[in-house]
Amino acid sequence: MLPVLVILGVFLLVPVLMALWVSFSDWSGRGSPLSSGVGFVGLDNYAAVTTGGGLAERDFGIALRNNTWYVLLVVPLQTALALFLAVLVNRAVLRGRGVFRTAFYFPSVTSSVAITVLWLFLFSTSGVVNTVLARVGIAGPNWFNDPSGVLHNLLGALGLRTGPDALTQHGFLGVTWWDWLAGPSVAMSAFVLMAIFTTSGTFMLLFVAGLQNIAPEVEEAAMVDGAGAWQRFWRITLPQLKPTLFTVLTLGLIGCWQVFDQIYTGTQGGPGKTTLTPAYLSYQSAFLSQDWGQGAAIAFILFVIIVLLTILQRWILRERPDVPRRARRGGPNPHPNPDRTTEADR
Repeated sequence: MLPVLVILGVFLLVPVLMALWVSFSDWSGRGSPLSSGVGFVGLDNYAAVTTGGGLAERDFGIALRNNTWYVLLVVPLQTALALFLAVLVNRAVLRGRGVFRTAFYFPSVTSSVAITVLWLFLFSTSGVVNTVLARVGIAGPNWFNDPSGVLHNLLGALGLRTGPDALTQHGFLGVTWWDWLAGPSVAMSAFVLMAIFTTSGTFMLLFVAGLQNIAPEVEEAAMVDGAGAWQRFWRITLPQLKPTLFTVLTLGLIGCWQVFDQIYTGTQGGPGKTTLTPAYLSYQSAFLSQDWGQGAAIAFILFVIIVLLTILQRWILRERPDVPRRARRGGPNPHPNPDRTTEADR
């Protein structure tokens, strides 16, 4: 194990520790961050993006808002679609199951850069998507150049174009609550669709493996007891898929918070910073603006967010001990002393 530990230490642990030091320093990107000329600035870099009150804080707030909506839409939708596809291709009566599995999984093994370029063509103003929408009488938007929020557009169609003062005059991280509730922009919604399209196949295979580990005798016993298809899925299949569900949700959560290459290849945060994400903002602050301390600070804030959400998710999906129904309702225990039984019980 020593060679593996040395490789992980040199190429993983040491760079992470150096990046952590950079987030507490004023390193300019020239020379070694461990040189004597690099000073310790404490939490100044973290304060600049969280409580600084300037452009850095607002950009971080916008990036956090965009990514939050991205996670809220992609994670549940891709999980539901992956589970549906897994149940579909796992059915014994389905012919050519291998072909369907390969077809559903193929987008996951395709380069994300290639998929992004293809998506730019499909969702362009005169692309295939808008052409199909025009055939059914719908004028498609200018997808990757439309910064308007989806929820704001829906509210505007209902006549509500400005929010109440409580939402427009107060906010968090330099972004008003009204803007937090704007929903994903039209441009970001295209990335949401792309993420669901490219990742559902991978998670489908995880669910297929979980389904194949469920003993068929359990479902057969439920069928004998008269359980319908939905009852068998909800009460038999889904509870036994909880470990797989936790894995899928965790991987989806981490991947969604780390989205970078699609943004870098597609819009680079535009239009109007509505596709800006913390991962891309970290790259932009460090490599483009040469503010390496703030870039590293954003990366570690993102790390903390991912860890906390993973712990919360694990707590929600934890195994709970089975409690007898009578005990949950507070009813009396028919046998307070288990060693004493009545003649009727015998």
